Amino acid sequence: MSLALAYPRSPLRAAPVRAAVQPLVVNVGVIGPGKVGAAFLRQMQQAAPRLLRECHLELRLRAVSDSRHMWLDCDDEALNGRVGGAQTWRPVVLDEFAAYVAGHHGSAAVLADCTASDSVADHYAGWLGAGIHVVTPNKRAASGCLDRWKAIARASDASGARLHYEGTVGAGLPVVQTLRDLIDTGDELLAVEGMLSGTLAWLFNRFDGSRPFSALVREAHALGYTEPDPRDDLSGMDVARKLVILAREAGVGLSLGDVAVESLVPRELEGLGRDDFMEALPAMDAPMAALLARARAEGGVLRHVARLDNAGASVGVQVLDGGHAFAHGQLTDNVVRFATRRYCDNALVVQGPGAGPEVTAAAVFTDLLRVAGAMGVKRCAC
Repeated sequence: MSLALAYPRSPLRAAPVRAAVQPLVVNVGVIGPGKVGAAFLRQMQQAAPRLLRECHLELRLRAVSDSRHMWLDCDDEALNGRVGGAQTWRPVVLDEFAAYVAGHHGSAAVLADCTASDSVADHYAGWLGAGIHVVTPNKRAASGCLDRWKAIARASDASGARLHYEGTVGAGLPVVQTLRDLIDTGDELLAVEGMLSGTLAWLFNRFDGSRPFSALVREAHALGYTEPDPRDDLSGMDVARKLVILAREAGVGLSLGDVAVESLVPRELEGLGRDDFMEALPAMDAPMAALLARARAEGGVLRHVARLDNAGASVGVQVLDGGHAFAHGQLTDNVVRFATRRYCDNALVVQGPGAGPEVTAAAVFTDLLRVAGAMGVKRCAC
């Protein structure tokens, strides 16, 4: 007979009551409620009940800001559905916005910068220095002025607030974290190469001569695959920024000016306004058709490739053999190959969709959860 049956619990002695676990409260502010920002807001709202129930993590949306307006106190259900006109707004002052999100209640604060703005990145060092975490797909900070980047790192180190930017390279793919893990565990980067633009991967996967290149660019823009100004993709500068980010992650003090970039944008279109450029897109068709004809004459395919090694850093279109690994990507697939001291004979490859608001927003959300995880929130199936 078991002791439990022989000696039943006295009805006068109540079973021990487990103390309720207090949730970790994280206040969130979102800058840039465009395609990526809106997707991030949806994902956070949908996941919030499960995060609270299973992970004891309470995400509180405190404020939303676009380039002109900021909305504070975002518990309004109408605002959570769509920010435009849902409640009283005021002119945006980003440092006031950040201070409001942080509050005076001791809860953790995270700003999600879903813009592509240099002026927003200018605030990162101040926010991090004040103990406010930042998660972002904005490439401007990690690929911009090296002195500013060093100031951001110093501010983060001093306060302990973290900057996470997985979404800057490969959208939702674990590219930055994979490289960080390699370096943190003592590996050494020898070379990195890849197709680092989901936009350009999609364009060159689709460009077979049956449609003008300009028509494909318009379609990619409408689908949200391109940057707000497609020249940021077509010029190769967006890819160059990603290459700089990976180099800096590996400890190489690379700047944009160090990257040899071959632009697809005809010189006469470079100085136009964005709307005028979109109207003038057909000027790209003849040069691109000539590139495609050359590739076919050589029995190869056109791909946009970035590379960093001891010889330097470069970005541009290459004619690749049909059997090359980069010749078989799907749609917006990014393919990144890390050659390291450990992975020297067979490079480590990360591949998958590298464009689109939903996957980019998911990277921002993952970074938010990574911040919470560093504060002790348990992992859960969220």
